Amino acid sequence: MSKDKINLDELLKAAIRLGASDIHLKVNRTPVFRINGKLVQLKESPTITEENNREIAYSIMNEWQTEKFEENLEMDLAYSISGLSRFRVNIFQQRGTLSIAIRAIPYEILGFDALNLPSVVKSIAEEERGLVIVTGTTGSGKSTTLASIVDYINSTKARHIITIEDPIEYTQNDKLSYINQREIGIDTRNFKNALRASLREDPDVILVGEMRDLETMEICMSAAETGHLVFTTLHTLDAQETINRILTVFPVHQHNQVRYQLAQVLKAILSQRLMPRADIEGRVPAVEVLLGTSRVRDLISNPERTKEITQAIAEGNLHYGMQTFDQCLFNLYGKNMITYDEAMRQATNKDDLALRIQGVTTGSVTLDMNEYEQRTN
Repeated sequence: MSKDKINLDELLKAAIRLGASDIHLKVNRTPVFRINGKLVQLKESPTITEENNREIAYSIMNEWQTEKFEENLEMDLAYSISGLSRFRVNIFQQRGTLSIAIRAIPYEILGFDALNLPSVVKSIAEEERGLVIVTGTTGSGKSTTLASIVDYINSTKARHIITIEDPIEYTQNDKLSYINQREIGIDTRNFKNALRASLREDPDVILVGEMRDLETMEICMSAAETGHLVFTTLHTLDAQETINRILTVFPVHQHNQVRYQLAQVLKAILSQRLMPRADIEGRVPAVEVLLGTSRVRDLISNPERTKEITQAIAEGNLHYGMQTFDQCLFNLYGKNMITYDEAMRQATNKDDLALRIQGVTTGSVTLDMNEYEQRTN
């Protein structure tokens, strides 16, 4: 790398070598990497000048993207280095200068076991129709989980899969399935147009990068209702909040209709949080799993009982494979994959989880560590 100037490809190669998930470029700072969830500043790197950052940004945008960036002052796009990795790039402006945030997207798509996803995810991927929502904050692994699910379907079934993404992150090559991947701004103008058009393109499986507005939500639920398997994401923390968020997007007079429709089409909600591992370098997901059982359908349909969803998830652990965040944290701690402090930091109910770890049993949820060992062996 030049002593006075950042070269993007060289920087990204260094980031991958060091295991960085994200790269941040800001004027008058040296580059910052996120490694295992922590920000690390590259102190020996050149300081980024305004001219250098602008040169990097404009070198990776095409003419249409440049025009849109100058109009909106922000742009999402994909960038790749052959044989190394793909990257999701966001270019934006702050305090009158350009900043760039880059997310590394590996070429390799890992399976469920390698990602430490719950075994029930395989059953979700084998559904024939319905709506599956993956939720979590930015950087919680939603795209990685969806890529793994799509790859599993691609490897095991002959299906026509259409993905609508902003931008395309993991590239999927045809195996048993036939896949079309569409990128917002390059292959289509927006999610709702592409989603509406996809229904005329003979899909079996549709992946929508994000449900961003009322119309996209309506089409997703209608597509699931008419026999398609639809995967999508929301930036919500858990299943109960996800249902409430969907309802708040719709006018109040439609809530009963939306509750009924969602209850009928919903197959699963997977909510994720990434945490540092205690046993090896890396991170592990804590995943809350809600499945569309008859009880869950009743709770979604009845506004007086929707608040019981978290309890239904906890009680559906043994028979259905559902789990709350706290049940998942308990299991991860029992396998020595996370520390006690991390389990407490992420817990929904810290006091309850602390009692569980100490071997106390409450209600219908078994909390004793000895029984936990028997269940997992």
